[in-house]
Amino acid sequence: MSRIGRLPIVIPAGVTVSVDGQDVAVKGPKGELALSVAKPIEVKVEDGQVLVSRPDDERESRSLHGLTRTLINNNIIGVTEGYTKGLEVVGTGYRVAQKGAAVEFALGFSHPVLVEPPAGITLTVEGNNKVTVSGISKQAVGEAAANIRKIRKPEPYKGKGVRYAGEVVRRKAGKGW
Repeated sequence: MSRIGRLPIVIPAGVTVSVDGQDVAVKGPKGELALSVAKPIEVKVEDGQVLVSRPDDERESRSLHGLTRTLINNNIIGVTEGYTKGLEVVGTGYRVAQKGAAVEFALGFSHPVLVEPPAGITLTVEGNNKVTVSGISKQAVGEAAANIRKIRKPEPYKGKGVRYAGEVVRRKAGKGW
């Protein structure tokens, strides 16, 4: 039995979880998220808890059991607390500026790069080298942060580029002359 999958998810106050066949909808103070559960997995709401179960011990059922429970738990955390991911811009002349809801990056290209936030995501700038990506969906926040980092990944010689907050960039020695 999956150690994670069999754990019940406690529904906090102010959150409603509704199950309609294979669709699970989570409503909370920050918003609403929906999830479509894969076929063999069953989800039930009983006395303030969400229970995820599998009908058999087939390989696919076992692999989806813990995943489904984690996805539902992530949705519940998202509608109550939300998710944030920090980004840092490192490099001489590299900076960030807020332009309404969008963020403008100066990353050593011949032009500034304007990043519009996707639906449900907010971008905030602190100082001139820190960006915070926040939203209620863990997947959307991670993807938006990854897309921003992809504009100019940290390079291994000087460490210049956009990196996650707290990310350690492995440095190379260079030629040494």
